[in-house]
Parts: sequence; structure tokens; C-alpha cells
Amino acid sequence: MSQNSIILSTAEYVRKLLTEDKSGHDWWHVYRVWNMARKISIKEDADLLIVELAALLHDIADWKFHDGDISIGPEKAKEWLDQYDLNNEVKDSVSRIIRDISFRGANEEPPPLTLEGKVVQDADRLDAMGAIGIARAFSYGGNAGRIIYDPDIEPILHDSARSYLTNQGPSINHFYEKLLLLKDLMNTNYGKQIAIERHRFMKLYLDRFYEEWDGKL
Repeated sequence: MSQNSIILSTAEYVRKLLTEDKSGHDWWHVYRVWNMARKISIKEDADLLIVELAALLHDIADWKFHDGDISIGPEKAKEWLDQYDLNNEVKDSVSRIIRDISFRGANEEPPPLTLEGKVVQDADRLDAMGAIGIARAFSYGGNAGRIIYDPDIEPILHDSARSYLTNQGPSINHFYEKLLLLKDLMNTNYGKQIAIERHRFMKLYLDRFYEEWDGKL
């Protein structure tokens, strides 16, 4: 089977698997990350096969929905890839990217990434920013039973993955605990350029949110 056929087959597998997701980690999130990762990969001269497979498979078993188990996503990805005639280096690289790219708290030390890992991480983080990032934040918050905002509950810069995972703070706090931090955590030049505008839009949204909250508009 050709590389292109493997990618298309993987895309169809993920589409069927995640179509019903209501947390903001659905097929269309993966589709956007896949497209962005391809764009960044071309700019950065990364291995496109590894990037595309990792982008497509990165959320098939998200650790946040499996009690913090960071091994389940890589394992399921490898199970899927084992059916194809791919060398072990490709499969291991994809699994490692899926294991290592997630944000796990502002003060959690991130693992080192390959170029391909940096590309996929940037693409994934860009989808947590801007207008789509705002929509996903509230989708995820609603799915997790979080309230929109409580001015008496302060954001927390989590110092461990467990703290980040078990946090039940309001959705607005998520902007300060993750989304507004992402601009300065981008890896690639292309990712950094896009992040600047998406970051600006999120800050404008928050300004407007507080004005409406306070009854000024």
C-alpha cells in the first residue's frame, strides 16, 4: 500500500472514531491539525509521512479522557500502524510524538521533541487559539461540567499533569492556565507567526467578555 493510501485510510479511521466527540477533540479538530501540520511541515522541511500520521492519530485516545494515562494514545496508534508495511522508525516516531506533545500544565517540564514533534505540537496548539480555540474551550468546559466564569475563583498555573487533569475551574480560567501561554511556547517560525494574531484575538475577546460581564456594554 502506498504512503498516500495509508494516510487516507488512517484519516477515514479517525473520522469514524471521533465523529461523535462533543469535547472539542472531534474529527474536525483532527482535520484542522492535519492540514496545519502539513503546511508547517513543508515550511520546516520535516518528514511529511511522520507528521501526517502523528497529526491524524494524536487524539484517538487522549490522556485527559483516560485518567492521565499517557501511554494509551501511543499504544493505540501503534496498533493501528502495525497493519501497514511501515518501518519501526516511523511507527516509533509517531508514537513518541503522540506521547510527548500534550500540554500538561504551565509549570510541568515538557519532554524534548523531534522536528516532526514540534510541527505537530504547533499545529495542535494553534487549534487551541483564536476564534476556534475559544469555541473549543467552551465546548470542552461544557462537556466537563465546568461553569463559564466565577470571579472568585483564581486561575492556577499547574505544576503537575495531575493538577492540570483534575482541575475543575471555570472555562475562562483555562485561557490563563493554558491558551494565553501558547504564543510563547510555539516551536516553528511559521507557527509563531500565526500564533501572534490568534493570541491577539483571544485577548480582545476577553476584554469584551469582562465589559459585558460588568454591564458596561
